[in-house]
Amino acid sequence: MSIHGDLPELAAAVLQPGFVGTSAPDWVRRWLGEGLGGVALFARNVESPAQVAALTAQLRAENPDVIVAIDEEAGDVTRFESRLGSSRPGNLALGAIDDPELTETVARDLGRELADAGITLDYAPDADVNNNPANPVIGVRAFGAEPQLVARHTAAFIRGLQDSGVAGCAKHFPGHGDTAVDSHHDVPLIAKSAAELEACELVPFRSAIAAGAQVVMTGHLLIPAYDPELPATLSPRILTGLLREQLGFDGLIVTDGIEMQGVRRRYGLTGATVRALAAGVDAICVGGDHADEETATRLRDAIVAAVRSGELPEERLYDAVARVRRLAAWTTRRQIETGARAIADAAAQTEVAVLGSTVGFAAARRAVKVTTSDATTLPVATAPHVVEFAPPRNIAIGSETPWGLGAPLADLLPGTTSRRLTADDLAGLPDPAEPVLAGAGERPIVLVVRDVHRHPWIAETLTRVLALRPDAIVVEMGIPETVLGGVHIATFGATRALGRAAAEIIAGVDVPEPAPQPVAA
Repeated sequence: MSIHGDLPELAAAVLQPGFVGTSAPDWVRRWLGEGLGGVALFARNVESPAQVAALTAQLRAENPDVIVAIDEEAGDVTRFESRLGSSRPGNLALGAIDDPELTETVARDLGRELADAGITLDYAPDADVNNNPANPVIGVRAFGAEPQLVARHTAAFIRGLQDSGVAGCAKHFPGHGDTAVDSHHDVPLIAKSAAELEACELVPFRSAIAAGAQVVMTGHLLIPAYDPELPATLSPRILTGLLREQLGFDGLIVTDGIEMQGVRRRYGLTGATVRALAAGVDAICVGGDHADEETATRLRDAIVAAVRSGELPEERLYDAVARVRRLAAWTTRRQIETGARAIADAAAQTEVAVLGSTVGFAAARRAVKVTTSDATTLPVATAPHVVEFAPPRNIAIGSETPWGLGAPLADLLPGTTSRRLTADDLAGLPDPAEPVLAGAGERPIVLVVRDVHRHPWIAETLTRVLALRPDAIVVEMGIPETVLGGVHIATFGATRALGRAAAEIIAGVDVPEPAPQPVAA
């Protein structure tokens, strides 16, 4: 592929910035006409599928082949359905079911919804093997803790997405599962041997590549077995030596958010960008926090200066731009072939722009697992009292997406009451069980938790409450590492679909979810 354009235009081609607003800002539209290769959408950019279709039509009016990316894992991490919660079960639930055909079907369903709104790249699936239960940022985002299971579902998800014309992106290379540090805040260290990494972390990425993954996202991870000095995002040994040469990946390499502290703290925003490109990265994701023209300008100008100084070889930039343009051409071609581009171009096709996947809700029902020593507890006889224990959320999941069982149970059992408690609410209380039981009376009580094994304050409070109310129903919406209570329901995630599925079990009603309703533009 021949490369055309002056140096600033080529530098802009490798950026995927975010922006604020539900329509395209003037600066983004202007940049698209000046070479910008792509954009990244976040929850702040999404109101409805029809609105996103109108937004992407604005972008394509400036550049028909623009890459429009979104971080839509269809689980606890959701941007497209952030206002309601995902209507799909998420990775850990799909891994718990362990039906790769179902995973492919769910991903294909997701891909069609994204493509119909004009999105061309999904920063999913998460291909990490979550073999460290203390992991604060991956958890239910992974398909599981066993490499072969993660590999077969990663490949299935890639096939489903790409069949719909949306490029899949295996992340976070070479594997963020065995960490106890969130790379949003610091650089995690993975002290495994190369043989151990080959047998575990790399297995799903090999599978993703074999399945034809168009994109791989880097992790801001320090892995001394491969490179004792540079995190993966900035390491030629890992990106060029391992990913390109050893694993044979020929698609696009994109960074995780370049403003994350895993690389930014030491190298700065522009320094990390230039080093990443020199190491083998093709596209820079930025704008989760720095979503403005000034940031994009700083990065573009830094790339130009690095080429002129020789810090970034000119041919390396040409190679990156070629891969960006090749991916853009692939997505355009595939979405024309599937018919999704015609739907997205219409921009107001509300009859196909719906929020709610019947495929996803059906899959969620298959995932939920009930462990009980008292068969008489389920279903409940009257409207329950629900207490949701809310640990701090990690940045990847965000704070805007609703979760829990209070709302779906109130829908099925009018009269249900609920409250949400944090560690601060219970700190210093002589009896933390008291506010949990307040208002419950003799009614059934449902205790909702997320990753109880990582939060001692939740485990200690549950122990006290269960001593007083052994009939309480515990619902774990994170990783079910610890099973407490005589009745325990594991949902393997906190999506809207999984919450509904658990609520149906508790209520004892087999009521299908409401049909998806058209969403006004």
